[in-house]
Amino acid sequence: MKISLLKESFLEKLNLAAKFTSSRLVSSSVLQGVCLVGGENIIDLYSTNLNYYYHTVIKNEGRHEFKMVVEPKKISEFLSLISEPKIDLEIADKKLTIESGRVKGEFPLFESGEFPFPPTLTTEKKKIKAALIKKNLSTIVFSASSDETRPVLTGIDFVSTGDDLKLVSTDGFRLSLLTLKKEESLPSMIVPAPFLSEVAKLIDEDEVSFSYSPEEKILAFHIGNHDLYTRLIDGEFPPFEKVIPTDKKTTVTIDREEFLRNVKLVSIFAREFSSVIILKVEKEGVVLLPKTGNDSANIVKQDAVVEGEPQKIAFNYKFLADFLSNSSAKKIIIELLRGDAPALFKSEGQDNFIHIIMPIRIQE
Repeated sequence: MKISLLKESFLEKLNLAAKFTSSRLVSSSVLQGVCLVGGENIIDLYSTNLNYYYHTVIKNEGRHEFKMVVEPKKISEFLSLISEPKIDLEIADKKLTIESGRVKGEFPLFESGEFPFPPTLTTEKKKIKAALIKKNLSTIVFSASSDETRPVLTGIDFVSTGDDLKLVSTDGFRLSLLTLKKEESLPSMIVPAPFLSEVAKLIDEDEVSFSYSPEEKILAFHIGNHDLYTRLIDGEFPPFEKVIPTDKKTTVTIDREEFLRNVKLVSIFAREFSSVIILKVEKEGVVLLPKTGNDSANIVKQDAVVEGEPQKIAFNYKFLADFLSNSSAKKIIIELLRGDAPALFKSEGQDNFIHIIMPIRIQE
């Protein structure tokens, strides 16, 4: 059986599907592959790591019935070096041959019989504004943990209460909280942060469709000819309200871009000392310096509007840089109680967002 396809279309879809394959050493190699299923004028592509599922289609004239699972990385590399716009696929026993002009390559096939397809959701598709994910995700996703030993912290907590929808992420050292007007169709749930990042990349319209099954704890987004499924994270999200500061003694209003640049400057020296930056808040502004024991070397001073008493507090510079890089505000507001209490960060002009960073204790 020989199938002709446009190279760029096939390569684009194959690369997208490859993102949802398993990168771990698993007993079943089929999870590292992409499943292609031929039908009437269409080829379906599927991939999964058993937590996420992905499906898309390639239009193809004629009826070609087949089912095969390919290892995508080598094929993608091969296709990226082909200059011709069209390719021919020939499927034989346990191998796929791709030919284009004078180039010909053979690739082994995985056993396709046990490939796990996406779950069938019978619930009604609903729509939400795409901005809920596309616009807002960058402000919170960076605070989610990547440590899979605590799965609940790798997700975004959607908390639907009253008229509000709260989006919360934390890794135990920092926390982001965004409060939005409630979308009636969205329930409370914990959604894996990496999955939402992939969804956001594909959205290019004003609304996006989704399906939700509370019984199977599955959430799916339907974007054009892409279907993305994820298993919701089961567990109790930490009681984040308890770490939100309710009091302050000092407020600092500071230019975000200059502050980010200064954090990066001091980090050059802080990397040799556990990545700790000390922030000294004085009447005229702030002083940034690495935790080296020498308060007169490698310092940066920055003007700021300071209200309240002087403070001295230390942070992991990476946490400061992450927050400042993901904010688009011109100025940042920092509220401090004392050097060993959580610091509250706000983006000026955005009343519905707060970010909290836990300080690092330092000896005076």
